[in-house]
Amino acid sequence: MAEETLDLIWGTEEIAKLIGRTERQTYHMITSGHLPMVKRVGERYVASRQKLIAFFLEAA
Repeated sequence: MAEETLDLIWGTEEIAKLIGRTERQTYHMITSGHLPMVKRVGERYVASRQKLIAFFLEAA
């Protein structure tokens, strides 16, 4: 059985760095539904690095 490593990115600031946007742009993208793979956990947002990268590669 292969183990999956979770490579999670926590917070809009870190997500913004990965996707090359400002924190404000990223927050807007998340809250408007343009980044459906980002989930809210308590007061923070979290996303899988792999899913974010795959999302942008598919869109390109």
